[in-house]
Amino acid sequence: MNEVLTVKNVTKSFQHKTAVNNVSFSINKGEVTAILGPNGAGKTTTISMILGLLKPTTGEIRLFNRLPYEKQVREKLGTMLQEVSVMGGLKVREILALIRSYYPDPLPMEDLIRLTGLTEQDLKTRAEKLSGGQKRRLSFALALAGNPELIIFDEPTVGMDITARKKFWETVRQLAYQGKTIIFSTHYLQEADEAAGRILLFKDGAIVADGTPEQIKASINKSSISFITDPETSLEKLYQYNEIDRIYRKNNRVYAETANTDRVLEFIFQEKIGARDIQIERGRLEEAFEQLTSETKGAI
Repeated sequence: MNEVLTVKNVTKSFQHKTAVNNVSFSINKGEVTAILGPNGAGKTTTISMILGLLKPTTGEIRLFNRLPYEKQVREKLGTMLQEVSVMGGLKVREILALIRSYYPDPLPMEDLIRLTGLTEQDLKTRAEKLSGGQKRRLSFALALAGNPELIIFDEPTVGMDITARKKFWETVRQLAYQGKTIIFSTHYLQEADEAAGRILLFKDGAIVADGTPEQIKASINKSSISFITDPETSLEKLYQYNEIDRIYRKNNRVYAETANTDRVLEFIFQEKIGARDIQIERGRLEEAFEQLTSETKGAI
């Protein structure tokens, strides 16, 4: 497959602090990749370097086998950052028309409106009078205006309501189906789990996990068995089994965390505690995130 992005031995330092430490990875055409990590892990700095907004202290970044700030790269690149500033005095439709004019093969205005959910009222509104939701839709539209081959989103759904968020990810799936390469960062792990084919998990400026959501979830030791039982039923008998790491109740269900689900199922039936609607979860992305980014040494 063709490499759209190559990051090779990249380090970024600010005075005496290293924000990104010797990071290397590549992304191929058509991949949908999520960049995850706790605050301060190096995600935004990495994205800023990919976009050419920052230069690496050492190492090299190539997009389409060119440097990030070259004109040929910018014509193939679309981005949606957390904050967007647009010129006042112009209506949304005028802003989009202006930005589209900068590209050799812009996305047709009709497709841009359809994909981003812009309304007729949005298009008539001047930039300085846009609501928060309208600004997010405009920012999304600006990212797609040039019909880019690579699209980068930095926390794209922050500030969106449920309806707007659903529309956004529906559009991302359409773009991925068309073969666009998509990179996004998010604090909403469920979004990454559902939308990404690959996850790069950052901690302390380095990549600590790289794989599909399924691979990363499978890397954690614990799975859980959940079931419903009468609230009055005692769970004391289950506490005697060393294979069960933790037992807790949540939303009317009992959860038993374990590395050996087969044995724990055997215990549950053996103790006859009236368990029903039994479900097995082979790890969740939230748990993998917590374990892989934990300060505790040797968690994985």
